[in-house]
Amino acid sequence: MIISSQQLKEIYCNLADPKGKIARDIKKGKIFPLVKGIYETDPNVFPPYLAQFIYGPSYISFDYGLYYYGMIPEAIYNTITCATYNKRKIKTYTNKFGTFIYRDVPKAVYSLGVMVINKDSYSYQIASPEKALCDKLYTISPVKTLNDLKMLLFEDLRIDEDKFNELNKQDILGLAPLYRSTNLNLLAKLVKGDK
Repeated sequence: MIISSQQLKEIYCNLADPKGKIARDIKKGKIFPLVKGIYETDPNVFPPYLAQFIYGPSYISFDYGLYYYGMIPEAIYNTITCATYNKRKIKTYTNKFGTFIYRDVPKAVYSLGVMVINKDSYSYQIASPEKALCDKLYTISPVKTLNDLKMLLFEDLRIDEDKFNELNKQDILGLAPLYRSTNLNLLAKLVKGDK
C-alpha cells in the first residue's frame, strides 16, 4: 500500500518523535521509500503499480510497454519506462523496487491510447501496444527510408513480426501524425502498405 510521510505522521501523532518512528520503520523493513515523502508497505509489490506515484502524471510505455505485450524478446524486470509530457528532461529514480525512467512524449498524444488497469487494490496506466511502439519510435533518431524503418523495427528493436502484424492499424494511423516525427510518418506508410 502506498502511504505518504504526512499520513504516517498522523498515524504516529501520539508518539514523541514521529519522524524517528518513520526512520526506524524504514530500517526494520516495514516501509520502503519510493521518493521523498512517499512509501510502499508491501516488499513484494509489482513494480509497475508504483510508477505513477514516483513521478507523474505518467503512464508505462516504451521498452517496458513493448515487453509487457510480448513485442520484444528482452525480459525487462527492474527497469520501468514511463511517458510524461512537458517535463523537458529525462528523470530516473532508483529504489528497492527497481529503476523508473520518465521521458516526454508530445502533449497532443499523451492521453491517447492509454488504459487504466485496476489490480490488487492498485491502479496504474499503461500504453496500448500501438501507443508503446509509437512512443518508442518517437525517442529514436530519425531514419530515412521504409527499409531503414523495417531494419530498426525488426533487427535493432527486435519487434516480433507476428505481434507487429496484429497491431491495430487504425490506431497507429490516428496516432502517428500527432507526433510530428519522421519515424512515425514512416510507420504510418508502413502500416498502410506504401512502398
